[in-house]
Amino acid sequence: ADFDPKGKSDNEIMRFCQSFMTELQKYIGPDKDVPAGDIGVGGREIGFLFGQYKKLRGFENGVLTGKPLLYGGSLARTEATGYGAVYFLNEMLKAKNDTIEGKRAIISGAGNVAIYAAEKLQELGGTAISVSDSTGYIIDETGIDVALLRDVKEVRRERLTAYAEAKSTASYFEGSVWDHEIAADLAIPAATQNEVKKPQADQLVKNGVKFISEGANMPLDAPATETLLANGVYVGPAKAANAGGVAVSALEMAQNSQRQSWTFEEVDGMLQDIMKNIFSESKEAASTYGKEDNLIAGANIAGFKKVADAMISQGLV
Repeated sequence: ADFDPKGKSDNEIMRFCQSFMTELQKYIGPDKDVPAGDIGVGGREIGFLFGQYKKLRGFENGVLTGKPLLYGGSLARTEATGYGAVYFLNEMLKAKNDTIEGKRAIISGAGNVAIYAAEKLQELGGTAISVSDSTGYIIDETGIDVALLRDVKEVRRERLTAYAEAKSTASYFEGSVWDHEIAADLAIPAATQNEVKKPQADQLVKNGVKFISEGANMPLDAPATETLLANGVYVGPAKAANAGGVAVSALEMAQNSQRQSWTFEEVDGMLQDIMKNIFSESKEAASTYGKEDNLIAGANIAGFKKVADAMISQGLV
């Protein structure tokens, strides 16, 4: 779909969502294929999409995830990908007998993943010193003010310049946060695919970053990944580290099927357990197949092995 939501009114976005769902509804269903939100698609858009689906097909609560709580959404779904990326990062540090406490983190993006990664990181004693959007980035040495960031991006829907104007300790820069020279221990790229290339990976090494949890889908390109691994940076790959959103989407579907609504604490506890298990499986597979500390290889192997074992047991190969 060639549609840019920037500068569009709620009614324009609603009409686009309705038109899009008119075609999409032919291919999805609660027991067939269940879409969820991603870049630029939050609760507002899911609501418009869900309403059009109901108009065309009738009420099927589990056909979309990331729904508002009013009609079948799950608590902790909004926070899930950001929280999950930090839970995975926490396991990475624990595996090296370290903690998030006192660590400085560079975070990119300013959507759900970045906002709630910053929130959870700071709950665990770290400091998120940056966020970014499509035009520039904020450096805030005192730590990102999550409440202010949510107000700017989720309520007012403004650029990050509004954050800098509202907080005296924050500075706004144009360009990519990954080109910025600043001391940090951790990084969570949470904006978009291939946002970190080799020159930015070189800068991360110079900045002192030792742990990276991919919050976006494949934010490190291949040369960047090779550079980071060659310099001893512990990388949590997106297919594992940003699985929190999908995990809580599955929990939302489970609640819809059971006609139940779990508490935030219940969902968050299950999310933590899921992310711990994903880390453990990735780490164990890497070790078993001679790829110690390479979580990228470990996640690939663990995932491949599950599919291969299932195919063999079902006589499909």
